Amino acid sequence: MSRLAKRITESSPKNYGMFSRAMAMAGTRDLIHLELGQPVHDTPAHIKEAVVDALRAGHVHYSDLRGNAELRTALASKLQRENAIDVTPDQVLVTNGLTQASFAALFATINPGDEVILLEPFYPQHIGKIELAGGVVVRAPLDRANDYSINPDMIAPHITPRTRAIILVNPCNPTGRVYSRDELSALADLAIRHDLLVISDEVYEQILFDDASHTSIASLPGMAERTITLFAFTKAYAMDGWRLGYACGPTDLMAGLLTVTSNEVTHVNTFIQYGALAAVTGDKGPLHGMLAEDRRRRDQVVHALNQCPGVTCPLPQGAIYAFPDISGTGRRAQDIADALLEREGVVVEAGSFYGAAGEGHLRVCFGAESADRLTMALERMRHFFNTLAS
Repeated sequence: MSRLAKRITESSPKNYGMFSRAMAMAGTRDLIHLELGQPVHDTPAHIKEAVVDALRAGHVHYSDLRGNAELRTALASKLQRENAIDVTPDQVLVTNGLTQASFAALFATINPGDEVILLEPFYPQHIGKIELAGGVVVRAPLDRANDYSINPDMIAPHITPRTRAIILVNPCNPTGRVYSRDELSALADLAIRHDLLVISDEVYEQILFDDASHTSIASLPGMAERTITLFAFTKAYAMDGWRLGYACGPTDLMAGLLTVTSNEVTHVNTFIQYGALAAVTGDKGPLHGMLAEDRRRRDQVVHALNQCPGVTCPLPQGAIYAFPDISGTGRRAQDIADALLEREGVVVEAGSFYGAAGEGHLRVCFGAESADRLTMALERMRHFFNTLAS
């Protein structure tokens, strides 16, 4: 008899995809990692300095379970100003990254047997949290024929009396789509009609290219009372190792999230919250500089991939991923990803890792390696696809 609870033995282990395969080869050859969704940039200096100052000032003890009051006030102002989400500081919860915010949101709202819809291609790390909460994962496809747009007619058939929530990732990992207000309104109509929660992962909200504009679904009519919105400092501020995020939503739901997080970790590390405060209230110049570099990298990667036989790659509107279509090669996505690793030492993720709707694609992170190594990776990929076509 297993000593482990069924919530462990009957849930999916966290799957790191090609990263796990690459780690098995670590030390044996030079690998270029384009599978990890991590920023290559350093955290801006003024954010680091704020934490050093906080340490020197003695901010090293227990603090508010919800997060530092000054930080939550700044975040509420940011949410009202930039996201059109009207919340008070008491409706904001500071978390250990968006990962904990997602975990808390699902544990606070999902009962055993409840169904949770993921829009496919999906971010797979939400799956384990749904299952640990006792929920059932239901996959509903995005509209591949229309650039992976949200099509309510493709989602509605997957809604049943047991459906409790829809998870939205906007901007989208892995496709790089930034959903339009019309798409989000159509999804909101579904949620309202069927009395569903929406858990909206908006970690890439500030990484937008060209004329893309981000809309928080919680800002739409009728959605504030049924949406938990999740954010993090991870990507835009290059603070992935800091493990800092936050959530906002209606008062009753946020009280539920606090029940989870206060029992789990009490509260987020006190002094690093001063770094988050500096990020929200301080100089935005470094963010603009990092975004400009991300745009340059995006253009470089998309141009190079479109020169490869059998590959077509649209310009992503947001996030730090290209999602090239490699179906022209006649090979499965996982086979291509495996071969790129074995033959060229370039690690990318198969689109099928994000669900069946991602088959025929690769996910290529253009933000994870130095400029020189990104260029080297693209040269290796060009050689690979040219060899494949010959």
